[in-house]
Amino acid sequence: MNKLKQYECTVIIDGGLQDDAIAAAMELVKKTISDKCGVINNVLEVGRRKMAYLIRKSSIGYYAHIEFDAAPTVIAEVERVFRYEENILRFLIIQMSSQLVEMRKRVEKYSVMLGSPEDQAEPAADASAKS
Repeated sequence: MNKLKQYECTVIIDGGLQDDAIAAAMELVKKTISDKCGVINNVLEVGRRKMAYLIRKSSIGYYAHIEFDAAPTVIAEVERVFRYEENILRFLIIQMSSQLVEMRKRVEKYSVMLGSPEDQAEPAADASAKS
C-alpha cells in the first residue's frame, strides 16, 4: 500500500498558443494527474509571462502551479507524459516536506503575498497620475 505524499508541479505551456489550446493543455495536465490516482488540491494559473530566455524559440510562457497528492510511484509516469507533450515547454515536480508545508501555512497566515513587478507597475502609475 502506497501512502499519498504532497507534491507541487509548476508547468510552463507555450504562451504563443491560442487560448483554447492552452486550456486543452491545462486539461491534459490535470487529467494526467487525476488518471494516475492523484488528488488535485489547488490549481493556480498565473497566466502569460515573458520568460527570461527563449525555450524552443518561444519568449512567452503560460505559467501554472498545481498542488496535488499522489503515490511516489506515480510521479515517473506523470513526468513521462509531460515530457512528450509538445505544448509543455518546462515542468518541475517536487515533493513537499513537512517543514515546507508548515512554513507555507505560517506565511499564508501572517503575511501578504505580493504579485510580480509587472502587476505592481500599473497601480503605481495610477497613483502618480492622481497626485
